[in-house]
Amino acid sequence: TMNAFGWIQLGLILLCTTIICSHQCDYLPLQQRKVIENSLQLLDKMGKNFPQQCLREKMSFRFPKQVLQPIQKETVRVAIEEIFQHIFYIFSKNLTLAAWDGTALDQFQNGLYQQIEQLEACVIKKHTHYCWSKEVNRLKLKKYFQKIDCFLQDKQHNLCSWEISRAEMRRCLQLVDKVTRKL
Repeated sequence: TMNAFGWIQLGLILLCTTIICSHQCDYLPLQQRKVIENSLQLLDKMGKNFPQQCLREKMSFRFPKQVLQPIQKETVRVAIEEIFQHIFYIFSKNLTLAAWDGTALDQFQNGLYQQIEQLEACVIKKHTHYCWSKEVNRLKLKKYFQKIDCFLQDKQHNLCSWEISRAEMRRCLQLVDKVTRKL
């Protein structure tokens, strides 16, 4: 059995880790802005200018902006985390025809992944997760990203489909950036 001193030590350790964790979360919006800024730069670095031959193939995916307009900061953060997860998922398969800079792509994926982990550690209190999961917004987000995914599949992940998706992810991250600046 643990003596009283042992319990006190354990309590202090838990208290300190909670304080450290919550401090990390205080810097979350700032960190998020950095990650988004960085991701946008990496998206640019990954490929060259938008290829002329892809202009005729433009697609409109229509990002569901209302997803980023709830009243609670927490809900917005949960939405942002989901957006990052979706982007991470899309950019993690069938990239052979994308003809992008591999290093920039890796850095882009790593940045998103780390941010997802951070958000998960800070944001998700069961309650907001539960509220969010019932929401229409979650489905709207899912539909939006499914559209992109299906588009890529239809085009057999060819160069143009990736370039169009890259441009779309740029727009998506710019919207998220606007919102995180207000948070």
